[in-house]
Amino acid sequence: MFQFSTPMVLAILALFYGLTFYMSTFVNEKNENVDGYMVSSGEVGFGISAASMTATWIWAASFYGAAISGYNYGLSGPMHYGFWGALMILFIYPYGLRFRALAPNAHTLAEIIHARHGPGSQLILAGSNILGSVISLMVNFTAAGALVAVLSPLPFQVGVLIAGVGVLSYTLWSGFRASILTDFAQVVAMMGIAVIIIPWVYFSAGGAEVMSAGLSRITAEQANFWSREAILEQGAPFFVAVLAYAIGNQTIAQRLFAVRQDLIRPTFVTATIGYGAIVIGLGMLGLMALLIGMAPHEGDPNNLIPQMASAYLPPFAIALFLILVIGSLSSTADSDLSALSAIMMTDIYGKNLAKGNPDTGKMLLVGRITMIVATVIGLILASFALNILVMLVFVGALWGAIVFPVIASCYWSRVTNAAFIWAVVGALALFCVVRFDLLPLEGIFGSFFEVIAAVGGGVVLGLMAFGFLGRVVGMIIGLLAGIFFMFYFHDFLRDYTVLLSSLTAYGASTIICVALSLAVREEFDFALIGERVTNFHDAEPPAPRRGRARA
Repeated sequence: MFQFSTPMVLAILALFYGLTFYMSTFVNEKNENVDGYMVSSGEVGFGISAASMTATWIWAASFYGAAISGYNYGLSGPMHYGFWGALMILFIYPYGLRFRALAPNAHTLAEIIHARHGPGSQLILAGSNILGSVISLMVNFTAAGALVAVLSPLPFQVGVLIAGVGVLSYTLWSGFRASILTDFAQVVAMMGIAVIIIPWVYFSAGGAEVMSAGLSRITAEQANFWSREAILEQGAPFFVAVLAYAIGNQTIAQRLFAVRQDLIRPTFVTATIGYGAIVIGLGMLGLMALLIGMAPHEGDPNNLIPQMASAYLPPFAIALFLILVIGSLSSTADSDLSALSAIMMTDIYGKNLAKGNPDTGKMLLVGRITMIVATVIGLILASFALNILVMLVFVGALWGAIVFPVIASCYWSRVTNAAFIWAVVGALALFCVVRFDLLPLEGIFGSFFEVIAAVGGGVVLGLMAFGFLGRVVGMIIGLLAGIFFMFYFHDFLRDYTVLLSSLTAYGASTIICVALSLAVREEFDFALIGERVTNFHDAEPPAPRRGRARA
């Protein structure tokens, strides 16, 4: 395989991060505004917002996960990864409109939940976001280490360190504004380079003749576009995982609260198309590796993409490829840092430690310290070089426990704080039982979890229909789908632990949340959310509302 010399790869990385840092200086402010540091002005335009959303969603896992999916599952692998990921960007916008209508000045989704339920539910949602963003940092730094280790003599750990320090350097001072500005440049570069790189690898590897000949060396399931194995082991688990990402990921919510409210729909529709086109194309590199019989370097599937580039591209194109991947992982890593800082500033310090009356100077300090600490933790975790696709599905499944309680809390006035907390806790407990085989999934235990998973399947489809088609259609589709899944999953889904555990998280959280909410006759006035969620900088304290609000 081709490798750059150490000075050359260091020069490329220094040039990339140097230019990115220079761009970020255009949005530096001497007297920083805490609201601007977290969500800019809340009036970001269409071009910047759509590019930032696309760049954030196209992260290291989009490259490496899509390629691993193509390598493991054949013809349908890239489609399962790219199409479902794109669909989930589209899924969030109708709920995003509701979130913005309830709290136009929100900084985090957990801040809305604090206004709706109080600190207990808020901290659960904030904690899940912290866990997810730290793991996302780990994944992106892992991808950087794998790329540098394959394309240069430098060890894996050096690549991880360079990416971490480089991203932190341009995000630390200006926060979210630096993130979205650099995202715009990075997504333009990614789209331009992807259009060049993917066909180049295809033809250099032999084109249609070699790829067609490779069909004889793959399994029948890998050659089948409608492979049941690919659907059950990759497509369906990833589908339910990224649905949870759309609701639970603060990097998505942050852009939702930053874009101008009337531009939410076109922003997310554009990002859907851009993500799907780029990621499906990148996933084809893994499929090509499968068809030509390439084995992952050192048995690590994370090495497939840099291997393909190294084997079939000339040095100039490999340099472009290096920039392409570094740009994709950096755009998401800086979003994770911005998301983590916003969570710590708003949900931990602002709403809890400072009891809603924070010192804005201390808030900024908290945000910047958070970025430094998160980078260090991400670097340490990345040194373990875990499988990117496995980590992605695992985190998405964990987040499945919060999807229904969060959405229901923003539409149904009967949901209580206790219902939210116990729904999430109970769902996580049952998820862990299934995911880690704590009980034998046989007999009554297997049937029990399959019934809960059937409810979860109905919830997933029902929520999607509800977002686009309304409450009545959503409930009908969810009910019919749940009944169908109860028959289809019986004595069958227990053999697919990843999918079973993911759907169990959805089903259990829904059952517990609905049952506990119906047990208490309380109503919530949603107008209170907008009054309780305000800007931190020079914000006037909300006027007391007459009467006692019930939660």
